Amino acid sequence: MDLLSGIQATQGALDAQRTRLDVIAQNIANAHTTRGPDGKAYQRRTVSFENELIAAHQNGLSTVRVSEIGVDRTPGQQVRDPGHPDADEQGIVTLSNVNIAREMVDLITASRAYEANLSVAKNSRQMALKTIRIGK
Repeated sequence: MDLLSGIQATQGALDAQRTRLDVIAQNIANAHTTRGPDGKAYQRRTVSFENELIAAHQNGLSTVRVSEIGVDRTPGQQVRDPGHPDADEQGIVTLSNVNIAREMVDLITASRAYEANLSVAKNSRQMALKTIRIGK
């Protein structure tokens, strides 16, 4: 495997994890949104990954890419709060289905995956620089 294809594979993984971090941040930011543009409570977003072969090489090298940003259709909790502006006729408010604890775990996992891929890219760069020095 040459160094450039390894960096290309790592770049795909970095992009995928960055997207995942963005979606998690969006979920956390909207955790208490009870009415969005559609008039309903915010629904948690999820990121799905898929394997992608790097077409330029025939050595079977692959990377990860985002295949879909989906919506978690799990219903949000319903609470009775007649004074809430988003309460229905019975005084019931439907909350977002975002669970902050789950999002924080996902955030830590995505951050560590991003850091690991960044470390791979840095090490590949250092190896390439050392290879150039050997040739001199």
